[in-house]
Amino acid sequence: MLENYFPILIVGVVALILAAAFLILSKILGPFRPNKNKLDPYESGMDPVGEAKDRYSISFYLVAMEFIVFDLEVVFIYPWAVRYLEFGAGTFMAMMLFIVILFVGLLYTLKKGTLDWDLNHFKA
Repeated sequence: MLENYFPILIVGVVALILAAAFLILSKILGPFRPNKNKLDPYESGMDPVGEAKDRYSISFYLVAMEFIVFDLEVVFIYPWAVRYLEFGAGTFMAMMLFIVILFVGLLYTLKKGTLDWDLNHFKA
């Protein structure tokens, strides 16, 4: 039984050896000319502002949670919407309750000002 997996093991070992060889060759043969611009931190096309240990605003986390919630909403609603005619009224009511609960959560976070990026008006 295990002899069926032997070719996969060989491919994995060859891939690891090639990866290690290419890393070593690039370190040995590649140019190494560091300068200030290359060594500066860089993220998302913008120069960093402040220290890395600075805290993010709570609005960042609230918007991230809203994204996750509404992403999950799409994951649940799309398959239901494709086949909703095959289900009874109970599943329709359950989905409407699900949507209402998410909508109430959206109203709550909007009331808190999560999409208002002016930090002076943000209500935690």
